[in-house]
Amino acid sequence: MTRSKMGSDSDSEASSSQRKGPRTPYDVQRSKLEKLMKNPEKPVNIPVPRKEKDPNKAPEFVYNVMGSSAGAGSGEFHVYRQIRRKEYARQKIMEEKKSKEDLNEEYHAKVEENQREAEERTAKKRAKRQKKKDKKKKNKKQKTQEQPKQDEKKESSDDSESEKE
Repeated sequence: MTRSKMGSDSDSEASSSQRKGPRTPYDVQRSKLEKLMKNPEKPVNIPVPRKEKDPNKAPEFVYNVMGSSAGAGSGEFHVYRQIRRKEYARQKIMEEKKSKEDLNEEYHAKVEENQREAEERTAKKRAKRQKKKDKKKKNKKQKTQEQPKQDEKKESSDDSESEKE
């Protein structure tokens, strides 16, 4: 009886160590796709990306407008804190937006600079290849012009040798 208990304990430990759900993000994605493909006619809900908040949008209603009477009530402090918190959040959003635009502008400037440098390097190498090609063509042309002259010299030297004999 003790053995069967031990065996069942080890079985329960083994089964508890094996998880039933997905193990990796790949498994999660695969299971979602399989679920979608079980019923292809069923419409799929594709979430819409959130819109960016407009920090300059004015509030529609201003509640608890402070009057011109002297002294503030005990509830006015909390209203002030909320207004201050909203203003700080608005400024933070504006700063983040500006820093994002600056980084984007800096990135595009760097990409443009890299493209310009790459174009300069390729233009320089292209000119070097063209120069080498022209030089090779010139040398080939000179050799072809020199060959007939050498042939003429050989012929004339052959003629002069035949005359000597």
